[in-house]
Parts: sequence; structure tokens; C-alpha cells
Amino acid sequence: MKKRVKLTFPQERIKEPVIFKMAKKYDIMPNIRRARVTEDFGEMILELEGTEANLEKGIKSLKAKGVEVELVEGDVLE
Repeated sequence: MKKRVKLTFPQERIKEPVIFKMAKKYDIMPNIRRARVTEDFGEMILELEGTEANLEKGIKSLKAKGVEVELVEGDVLE
């Protein structure tokens, strides 16, 4: 199963490998579609692939770390 998500990172999480840790822990393959990161702000659009249960757990873990997660519909390649 695949899901496209938009992640917005709080400033204190920008330098942490939260995506790597989530992907490794829940056996999720992330594909970065677009990213914009500064010292104050981080935003990414990812395509996540894994089992439905693992995707739900992974997204829940990101939210628990303060990362805002929104589902994205349609193609994000512009």
C-alpha cells in the first residue's frame, strides 16, 4: 500500500532523523517527492510504502514527535 503525505516539522525536529527512524522501525519505504528545509522550517512531501498497519503506526509515531502529517491526493510532481 502507498500513501502520499505532507510533513511539516517543528523547528526542534528539523535536524533529527525522524523519517529514517520511522521507516526502519515500521518497515516503511519512503520516497521523497519534494522537500524544503531551512533552519527554522521543514516541509516534505513523501510517498510511503508498506502494509496498512505499519503505515498507520509510522504516521502515528511522527505525529507523536510533533510532526504535522496531512494526506496528499493526486500527483505531486510539478
